[in-house]
Amino acid sequence: MNPLTLRAARAWISVPAPAVNRFESAKACGAHVALVDLEDSVAPAKKQHARTIAERFFDGYETSPSLLGVRINAPVLLDGIRDIAAIADWRARPDIVLVPKVESPRDLDLVAGALDADDYRPHLFALIETPRAIEQIREITRAARISGAVFGTADYATAVSCGMGWEPTLHARSAVANSVAAAGLVAIDSPYFQMDDPDGLRVEAERAKALGFHGKGAIHTRQLPVITEVFSPSEQDIADARTILGAGRDSGNHITSVGGQMVGRPFFTRAQNLLAQVDTQREGQPQ
Repeated sequence: MNPLTLRAARAWISVPAPAVNRFESAKACGAHVALVDLEDSVAPAKKQHARTIAERFFDGYETSPSLLGVRINAPVLLDGIRDIAAIADWRARPDIVLVPKVESPRDLDLVAGALDADDYRPHLFALIETPRAIEQIREITRAARISGAVFGTADYATAVSCGMGWEPTLHARSAVANSVAAAGLVAIDSPYFQMDDPDGLRVEAERAKALGFHGKGAIHTRQLPVITEVFSPSEQDIADARTILGAGRDSGNHITSVGGQMVGRPFFTRAQNLLAQVDTQREGQPQ
């Protein structure tokens, strides 16, 4: 497994399995997580070919600066079963397996049961993209082998017949962020689908971060710097956290004030968490 921790993995990107010529660039583009996709980006007639060549994505995985993973087809589908069987035979196995259309803990149990071995336990991420998944999100995030959840705007909006903007999907995003936080897992927000709108991307990323998401997917490498910046504490954030911790020490961790704002134990804990996040993000990750 790559030493990069999941909570430091803020910017995610994927590449279609048939696009072998893009494998190396995807792994070297600065994403913290790079996935090879066997699902939506692969036509049904090309699924078998895709799972055959996808193993090449993990060539040189030992020296990759990113966590490397695969998005399989839903494990309740025949293509998903075939994906899992193929991965079990790969020489180099993924750090992360992104499981789409998860609607119950059983979906993750199926994947873990087939892939887990004495020397291998991939991080399983549930792709939450249906109304039923939102209804079952508390149970899903309590699955024994789940590491985190990714919210999928496009499929969710299609299933609900709602808009893909922030307001129509706010309830679903909030449900995901809250349940993931309650379980102590990692939450990744859906990509922003306007490729040439960095301002819109920044706004949505900042909103997702404010809800409690740890990172966000990208549809193009040009989105990665914005995502990484938004989900990384700024120098001012770091300075403020240190000031708050100092005030906590001076007050004996009792309620006090910093810059005219009342602060207490929740603020001290938040500051400690932010500084721990900084340390984590600075260790063993692509910059």
